[in-house]
Amino acid sequence: MQDPQERLDLNYQREVNRYLKRNATVQILNGMFGQTGVRLVQAPTFIPAYLFELSGSDFVVGLARSLEASGRVFSPFFGASLIGHRERILSTTLILGVVMRLQILGMAMAGFLLSSVQALYAVIAFLALMGFFQGMSQVTLNSLRAKVIPVKRRGVIAGARSFLAGLTSALVSYFAGAYLVENNFLGNGYASVFLLAFAIGVAGMAIIAFTREPHSVKVRDRASTREVVRSIPGLLRDDPAFAKFFIARALAAFGRMAMPFYILFAATRMDISGSELGLLTLVWMITPSITNMVWGILADSKGHRIVMVSTLALWILSHLLLLFVTELVGMALFFALMGLSRGGFVQSGQNLILEFGRVENVPLRLAASSAAVSLIAAIGPVLGGVILAFSSYQSLFITCMVLQGLALSMLIFTVPEPRRLRS
Repeated sequence: MQDPQERLDLNYQREVNRYLKRNATVQILNGMFGQTGVRLVQAPTFIPAYLFELSGSDFVVGLARSLEASGRVFSPFFGASLIGHRERILSTTLILGVVMRLQILGMAMAGFLLSSVQALYAVIAFLALMGFFQGMSQVTLNSLRAKVIPVKRRGVIAGARSFLAGLTSALVSYFAGAYLVENNFLGNGYASVFLLAFAIGVAGMAIIAFTREPHSVKVRDRASTREVVRSIPGLLRDDPAFAKFFIARALAAFGRMAMPFYILFAATRMDISGSELGLLTLVWMITPSITNMVWGILADSKGHRIVMVSTLALWILSHLLLLFVTELVGMALFFALMGLSRGGFVQSGQNLILEFGRVENVPLRLAASSAAVSLIAAIGPVLGGVILAFSSYQSLFITCMVLQGLALSMLIFTVPEPRRLRS
């Protein structure tokens, strides 16, 4: 006689498979629009260039990005607390996604309506708020994806999401730089970019509403945010493989400390017009759109760990290349290599989190890893600004390579492939 839990698991899998095509389409279209809107704001071009235009300070640029990342340090635990006990999480996912994108609208309105000094403070504040709600939204959106997409289909679907998002983002970003910024559209080209990003991003979240979500078979007991935080040490202790991955991924995040300064470094070597700003953003976005499908296929057949190792190695190589850049072509090659590597690294890291441990702990693992990465991302740009204040861009890039090299060693020698642990 079939065990009741086995019967529930079987019915759950049947429902997942029944609506797989629909939910895969929703996920891909959400990536195409939802990721495009957010990528325009998170690209290492528009926001850093706008903040530098308003402040004239490398440190302020780094501080703003740090505050954005700081918002994501603790908010993932709020997200895990909101959904960990719920059998359905779609409505929570939609609300948090829209609220996060409202901060982009706030940045646009600040640029249009406020003076330069007031706009600087407002944009920094909205970036921090965007980071806070993004931390919660990432937990809920990735948890929803884990519910509706089977493990061995996530790689290719994530690749398709990234492919279409990258193509759309590349075209929109070039238009944004070459037309909106170059022509100072509506009196403020950067604010116009943010307004466009908001409109596209909200359209992407509306698509998520068409998800057919099954009831969860297993959920955690309802817990407060404080209880969720207190459960993290036990989670890491009980799952040593995830704990090693957790540390390696956080350490690799130190590579992000240089991201706000790439375009500022380029400006010390060459003149950057609005069109060239759009071109570099296009290169950064279109490269992962082409390659992430390949990374996804490789991940589905060989596992996400090998993708994470390969892309982190390429990310380190991109920083090495940056040390020798002196002209626009070299900068475009750097953005291409960095986009290729970082896109696959992020994609594989997000999917690996879903594969360790028990299924009911997915929101908790997402919250823990996201918080750790965000903490490093919060410290990183400030640390990068300090390095630039006392040393040089070259020192900053070399520091990134050393820390990422340590993370790469951990991934190669200590982190197992989670699919083998289950077999």
